[in-house]
Amino acid sequence: MKAICFYFQIHQPFRLKHYRFFDIGNDHYYYDDFADDDIITRIAQRSYLPANQMLLDMIKENGKKFKVAFSISGTALEQLEQYVPEFIDSMKELAATGCVEFLSETYAHSLSSLYDPDEFVAQVKAHDQKIYQLFGQKPKVFRNTELIYDDDIASMVYAMGFKAAITADAKHVLGWRSPNFLYSSASAPKLKLMLKNGKLSDDISFRFSNPEWASYPLTADKYINWINELPQEEQLVNLFMNYDAFGELQPRESGIFEFIKALPRFAAEHDIQFWTPSEVVSKFKPVAELAVPYPMSWTDEARDTSAWLGNTLQQEAAKKLYSIGERVRLCTDRRIKQDWNYLQASDHFFYMSTKHNDDGSVHSHYSPYDSPYTAFTNYMNVLSDFMTRVEEQYPASIDNEELNSLLLTIRNQEQEIERLHREVEMMRNNIVNDTTGDFPIDETEPAPVVEEPAPKEEKKPAAPKKKAPAKKEAPAKKETAKKAPAKKAPAKKETPKKAPAAKKPAAKKPAAKKAK
Repeated sequence: MKAICFYFQIHQPFRLKHYRFFDIGNDHYYYDDFADDDIITRIAQRSYLPANQMLLDMIKENGKKFKVAFSISGTALEQLEQYVPEFIDSMKELAATGCVEFLSETYAHSLSSLYDPDEFVAQVKAHDQKIYQLFGQKPKVFRNTELIYDDDIASMVYAMGFKAAITADAKHVLGWRSPNFLYSSASAPKLKLMLKNGKLSDDISFRFSNPEWASYPLTADKYINWINELPQEEQLVNLFMNYDAFGELQPRESGIFEFIKALPRFAAEHDIQFWTPSEVVSKFKPVAELAVPYPMSWTDEARDTSAWLGNTLQQEAAKKLYSIGERVRLCTDRRIKQDWNYLQASDHFFYMSTKHNDDGSVHSHYSPYDSPYTAFTNYMNVLSDFMTRVEEQYPASIDNEELNSLLLTIRNQEQEIERLHREVEMMRNNIVNDTTGDFPIDETEPAPVVEEPAPKEEKKPAAPKKKAPAKKEAPAKKETAKKAPAKKAPAKKETPKKAPAAKKPAAKKPAAKKAK
């Protein structure tokens, strides 16, 4: 006997108002309500609502033997309540069948588990309260944003009282082991782990309607046969996918709805059952412990966190955002609380990705921006305005030099973006050439301008010019120290040459301004 667990994710992404030209300080409203309304309503009409009706019919037709689980962020529920209230009503009808389980997650679909443990715990509690308020369920199984998981997160999840968590089937963690078992956490042995079967999930989510796929067309009997042919000891198959795979990613015309409807009939022929996550936890025992020292996820080929934190842009944005977490939690202003949640949505960092090849095409497909740098500029503009509002309500008790420096940097976005762009390009070139051992000097970054009047002194300035690309942001003070000997050398030979040497400070001033 084998069991299938269906998990569906909804975390509707958010767009920021005037995403190219947000005017700092002009107003504090960052959202494009018309775009949000249009996107959510369109997806709900084409995907969410007909999919809900399909699941309700399947539960009734199969005597409540067909079961599924949902993971819906709190921010997505807020927007669905506002723009598509009929979706909430249909979810309540599904919940009343007893065949639908709601998972716990972060309220804002955020990266708080990697930066701010206090914020992480607060968001999980807020999310679970929202689920109980709407659907009358208290989530028992946890899934983190984008299935991000490591040993530290496992300890926090277990401390909050959860008995199980769902994560990805990263090959660099699993190795030779199969995802079709129940595991336990190495850092919290009583926490059970269910792993997504990435191949079988993506067959439905991404490959179902692709005529170039070797297994096209995919039929319900073929799919169930694949599961039935798994080794007998592999009794659990976790299928995790975005809910908009039905009707949006895979259009209705592809036959995706008919495919799902036919699964229970063929599954029954092979004694394959559909269970909720809680049923799996109560009936199966872990076969081994799983140690995950570094965060893994279900996104991109690497199955790590590089989709959101893989470059300097993303890391800088996340660091600045969570630097004010403690003060935001002290705020009582409803607008600040709401903006704080929306600014944490992982999609904002996803749009800043500079990846290429297949991963890059996925990022650009979902992004509303024309480039990662535009996404970064807009986000930092909004974040600086938000930080100013927080500072006005709760001034920092420590020196505000870092905050003031950030605001100054953001107001000079063009220079900042150019500098970060060169850093990302140089890192990419180094990574590409790593296999050959060739590390070319980045010629896109101009070296500090140092004019030497006498050609016979060319050998001495040559050394600093080679070092400059390796230390692109070297403080101006260090350059001054290095040039001091150059002043003394002409002085020893003949005093009349002191006049050309005096021109050097004039050449330094533009370099110092550029460093700022």
